[in-house]
Amino acid sequence: MISAVAVVLVLGACGGSPHGAASTGSAAGPARSEGATGASKVPEATTFTTVSGAPKDTAPGGATDGLVVHPDGPTPVFDRPGGRRVATLPAEQLGGPTWVPVVESSGSWRRVLLPSRPNGSSGWITGDGLSTARTPYTVRVELAKRRLTLLKSARKAGRWTVAIGGPKTPTPQGRTFLLATLAPAKKTPSPLVLPLGTHSATLDTFGGGPGTVALHGWPDTSVFGKAVTHGCIRVPKDALRTLSRVPLGSLVLITA
Repeated sequence: MISAVAVVLVLGACGGSPHGAASTGSAAGPARSEGATGASKVPEATTFTTVSGAPKDTAPGGATDGLVVHPDGPTPVFDRPGGRRVATLPAEQLGGPTWVPVVESSGSWRRVLLPSRPNGSSGWITGDGLSTARTPYTVRVELAKRRLTLLKSARKAGRWTVAIGGPKTPTPQGRTFLLATLAPAKKTPSPLVLPLGTHSATLDTFGGGPGTVALHGWPDTSVFGKAVTHGCIRVPKDALRTLSRVPLGSLVLITA
């Protein structure tokens, strides 16, 4: 797990657009203006919050076409296109830009995965006022095999044996995404921490933080191939270096 106190320094690579060229949508439309009136009544969609009214991801094992979006400012999140507002998606997460994957589209509306509890939360945002990009990367974690595979354009770009959550603190399954790339301000077992948009199902908090699951390194290589963590996925040094270059918002599929 990551601690909200220990992990405070965001890498420069997270600033701006980590996806290279990105297009920007038009200025905010009526849906954004209408939603702003209820901003104080709904939570922000961050790793620290619970969005109780968020619709559940309907395809937790599904792939996407790589479309990711970044809100240019606080953006209303709805339970359906033009429906009830359930949250606000901020432009930044953990000190860096918010990039979330699009899992469904309906006209100008985009259904995105949210980084909040409960796991598998999603929501609809208007396509106005969004920067867009496409990432060719998908991270697949097979828990039974203790294996992480990085795919680029559906082709294997790397594969490593990893450590996963133990029996009492299992790594949660489902579809999530790379939320941030962080460098701990103090020395920790990993020089980088890559938080995901999912949380421990058995721990409400960990180390002062919200129980966010992350990819991170570990100095003792004997842990790889074992189920020994509090839910995070410990990866070898070269895997961490490679994964740190994967764009934010890229899909992470965790399966049994």
